[in-house]
Amino acid sequence: MTFRRTVLKQELVKKLYPDSISIKSAMQQLRNEIDLCPQLKEKIGQAGHLRKHTYNFEQLNLILEHFSLSLEDYNLL
Repeated sequence: MTFRRTVLKQELVKKLYPDSISIKSAMQQLRNEIDLCPQLKEKIGQAGHLRKHTYNFEQLNLILEHFSLSLEDYNLL
């Protein structure tokens, strides 16, 4: 399967937090998770802008690695 260069943050949180009440609360959960790990936040910042609506491929890989997920696992979510 080919993977796009970017992934919408909304799409990512829908998969990572399927039981969230809303997209907004799922986004907040991901932000909190990133804030709790300063090394992850720094690496994501170095890989690209944090203020966009998307994550690039490198940022996505860092987040998935933090959650102990592979790209194949992510695609199955």
